[in-house]
Amino acid sequence: QVQLVEFGGGTVQPGGSLRLSCVASRSIFDIYGMGWYRQAPGKQRELAAIITSGGSTKYVDSVKGRFTISRDYAKNTVYLKMNSLKPEDTAVYYCYAQNSEGIIESWGQGTQVTVSS
Repeated sequence: QVQLVEFGGGTVQPGGSLRLSCVASRSIFDIYGMGWYRQAPGKQRELAAIITSGGSTKYVDSVKGRFTISRDYAKNTVYLKMNSLKPEDTAVYYCYAQNSEGIIESWGQGTQVTVSS
């Protein structure tokens, strides 16, 4: 089972940017889907973005045009570049890996993103 560790969270002002990194313990070449869920205080966890091994991407409507997910196979890393951040993006962001049947096999420990002036 792959282990996932996130980096890059922090506090940023509205309109600012952050890049989250999810580093895997082994090659991600054969992992079907990798992405990010997020959970804001008092709310359910929601899927923010996913990228498949074929390069297809999907985003929740609220982040489309602002967030970009990508894979770096050489570094066994998935990135989430977040631009034009809003206070409602404040959440704990969790990296995950899933198989082709949609079953999530691994979670990261989570990283806090706070957008506040």
